[in-house]
Amino acid sequence: MTPPTRLGWLFAYDWDRQSMDDLASQRGLRIDHAGFDLFAFPSNVGLVGFDLERFAARQAARGRRLGWQAVLSHHEQFGALGAALVAERLGLPGASPEAILAAQHKLHARRVLQQVAPEANLASAELPCAYGQAIPPGLAYPSFVKPVKAAFSVLAKRVESQAELHAHTRFGRREVWVIRSLVEPFERVCRARLPQAGSAHRMMLEAPVPADVAQYNLDGWVQDGRVQMLGVVDAIMYPGTQAFMRWEHPSQASAAVQQQALAVAQRFLAAIGYHHGFFNLEFFHDARSGRLSMIECNPRLASQFADLYRRVQGRDAHAMAVDLALGKAPLTVATQAPTAGVAASIVYRSFAGQPVPAAPSAQAEARLLGQFPGSMLLRFPKHGAGLARDFKWTGSHRYGIIHLGAPDREQLHLHTEQASALLGWPAPLLDVCADSRTDPLALPPQPDQASPWQPAMAQSTGA
Repeated sequence: MTPPTRLGWLFAYDWDRQSMDDLASQRGLRIDHAGFDLFAFPSNVGLVGFDLERFAARQAARGRRLGWQAVLSHHEQFGALGAALVAERLGLPGASPEAILAAQHKLHARRVLQQVAPEANLASAELPCAYGQAIPPGLAYPSFVKPVKAAFSVLAKRVESQAELHAHTRFGRREVWVIRSLVEPFERVCRARLPQAGSAHRMMLEAPVPADVAQYNLDGWVQDGRVQMLGVVDAIMYPGTQAFMRWEHPSQASAAVQQQALAVAQRFLAAIGYHHGFFNLEFFHDARSGRLSMIECNPRLASQFADLYRRVQGRDAHAMAVDLALGKAPLTVATQAPTAGVAASIVYRSFAGQPVPAAPSAQAEARLLGQFPGSMLLRFPKHGAGLARDFKWTGSHRYGIIHLGAPDREQLHLHTEQASALLGWPAPLLDVCADSRTDPLALPPQPDQASPWQPAMAQSTGA
């Protein structure tokens, strides 16, 4: 009797955890899990003293003992790099650790992009001071500031002046400990494997883009160096903010824009040596100028979008990722009949000064599933210091997400209002669409104004 396929899956939570359990049941897989949940206590105590190399060594020994045939992770902070380190030790299919490092070190990725696709790059520069130090004079404003290594838009913000940047980068001792603990595991591996990237214990500045441009996510995979597109998902913000309100598939981007994004992805992924694995690339597109700009590259499957592709395309991206990790062709995974013409991942947020709605009761969740079979609900409750840190670091608190599908966008909006009412949550403004957004808090510069970012561009891309 042939033994079942056995694999390791690292840092699988939320969408990954559900898909991992479903695939284990449906395909008879033996899946061993390792990792901790950064957003749940007491699991996140694992962050204390966490070392990626030691973790990878332990999992490689475990995989050798148990006979893993693949290892994968779709976790941005630690999992993608951890899986690459384990696969390398076990001689299994996977991305090289250097490629993961090059993609996740946001400043290094900008330098690479400037070499291979400068037309899709944004001017950038390292913020020349350590955490908490005084902001030096002479920087360009407005600027978009963000950490060199981070996830979930943590500490990413548009700043209009030196004073605003100074206020944004003041951290208490506990905050500095959290930041350093999140970055140091990556930093240790980066120093050893990609030292030319420089320290990740820094923040960086980027030239801001007009606030009403469209934002898209290009998803796909690479096998034997060949880039394949899974699809494109639209990202729509809460008006007047940089906080995601929903992600929607299929995209409203034109076929030409999608192909333009794919061409940039092919050049960038080849340049960093990313030859195996799923990817998610984020883009801005300004319809007025026609300019497409890459925001960042996430070298792993965007788990949150997998359910959207399943509903609209009938393709199981998680199953495809498992096959890719096993060295098989993802396109051989059987497709199912689509269940929706359009699907969305809808994010519920509270902003500073707003109350956080109560979690829905078990009865309310049952009513949601009764009226919308197949809907998906995730809750992210926070209190005390964790809630305060959300407001400071991201500008809002994400307390819930719902996934819904519908025949068309009009029905999707109606379903969202009904589902929100069932849960007792305020419905997001779903009449805001990907190609008609405005942000009254961040108006673009006038065309006749010289960009203060021109000198910074020349400085940061001279390599």
